[in-house]
Amino acid sequence: MSRGELEELAGRLRTFARARDWEQFHTPKNLAMALSVEVAELVEHFQWLTPEEAAALARDAGSVEELGSEIADVAIYLLRLADVLDVDVAAEVRRKIDRNEERFPPERVRGRATLPDSGKDEG
Repeated sequence: MSRGELEELAGRLRTFARARDWEQFHTPKNLAMALSVEVAELVEHFQWLTPEEAAALARDAGSVEELGSEIADVAIYLLRLADVLDVDVAAEVRRKIDRNEERFPPERVRGRATLPDSGKDEG
């Protein structure tokens, strides 16, 4: 998704909230809390599934539609929060990828869930 697309979506969400006088409720705290609820709803689809069962969701059209809706909810609250905080999501993602490329060189981490000698998870 391009920066322009993110800005367009953020603008639509801002207009949507403004037209309903919801901006008063869209504080960083409230948006972060709503975002966590939506992430939990997404996670709920995978709760207690085996890795194979979770992978099977991607092959089921009905499940993919439900997951897509949950992912959209997560994206909406994330974009709304970024807009309220005046964070350029595209720039921050690019910056984070750049940092991670330096932190996790392929020759050091390929195929590993933890960094060598750290015991800490990646990412």
